[in-house]
Amino acid sequence: MNIDYENLTPEMMQLMVAALLIRLAVWVFYANTIRKTLLLVAPENRLMTPGQAWLLVIPLFNVYWNFAVASRLADSLTNEFYDRKIAEEENPGRAAGMWYAWLFLLSNIPFPPFILITVFLLSITYFVIYWIKASNFRNVLVEHEKFRKKQQE
Repeated sequence: MNIDYENLTPEMMQLMVAALLIRLAVWVFYANTIRKTLLLVAPENRLMTPGQAWLLVIPLFNVYWNFAVASRLADSLTNEFYDRKIAEEENPGRAAGMWYAWLFLLSNIPFPPFILITVFLLSITYFVIYWIKASNFRNVLVEHEKFRKKQQE
């Protein structure tokens, strides 16, 4: 499918810009969830700083960085859950994060349209699953902190 960029109507250009801005906004909210989760992990248990989550917003670089986040966030959460003695799945979120990272990588390779659509839909599915898992792990850490404070009173 070739796009004739010279003959695009203004409405089509606006639609393309809007789609790009929406995609960037979603990445910003996703990166913020990862950042907030990492903020709840003790500094000695982190394998990446919370600020590095913002690298997920950089187009093309995020193809690589998704793999790093899936691995480092899982290891950071494993360390934190071990220290807090919270029973949680082994390598929290790593499988969903890696599936998303691989599918996102594949969705950026020029395959035939029917393959790209399938990979793109699977990528979105695993993106949502991983985002929800990261948010749930953040909630577990928040609730544990509340429980700890309550017991200290």
